[in-house]
Amino acid sequence: MARRLAIGSVPLSDRAPRIVAAGGEADLEALVGADGADLVELRADLCDDPRPETLPALLGRLRAGGRPVILTARAAAEGGRPMDEARRRALYTAGLPHADAIDVEVASTALAAELVPRARAAGKTVMLSAHALHATPPVAALLQLLDRAEALGADLTKLVAHAADLGDLRVLLEVTLAARTRGIVTLATGPAGPLSRVVLPAAGSLLAYGHAGRPTAPSGQLPVAELAALLRRLLPS
Repeated sequence: MARRLAIGSVPLSDRAPRIVAAGGEADLEALVGADGADLVELRADLCDDPRPETLPALLGRLRAGGRPVILTARAAAEGGRPMDEARRRALYTAGLPHADAIDVEVASTALAAELVPRARAAGKTVMLSAHALHATPPVAALLQLLDRAEALGADLTKLVAHAADLGDLRVLLEVTLAARTRGIVTLATGPAGPLSRVVLPAAGSLLAYGHAGRPTAPSGQLPVAELAALLRRLLPS
């Protein structure tokens, strides 16, 4: 990698993907004890009643487990639970001091423009993401999303697409190889999703996501312990 990147105390490398255990409030204890995970992601949008005043305690419980924490309040248009923008903004504002990184959609331009400078001032890592829920866009379109994310101030860019077959997975593989020095994270949902969780980290995706409790993706996600065992067997550091 051309840049030195980290989330909290965990350095990132395109030669040794870091494993993220993802979950919501109901998965809190599973996240704390997630075997094989390097990082944890709290999906605030998956909380039963996501409130800014209770979010710091949830993040504090996760941090007590010893792993850096990514905070995400996913927009409904990109796979999250329905939530108005005012509440999403309030959740990020309340949670930012207690997280090591945030994940915000590239398409949430106004929210990203507000949060990126705050995160940078606080020394937090910024991941901007885009999710194609029903198909895999062409290589050029995905690389344009990467350019947009970087223009908005991303440290990391996460691109997620629905991969119906190996042809779709090949597109994501091409993007990953082309962008492996640019802080890229790629993964797929859909029939080719499970394979993507191994192939794309091998190509340079910095993070690999698995679920600690209930799946946080509509399809394609592996249990984090299973994912960790596969990656550490196939991609020894």
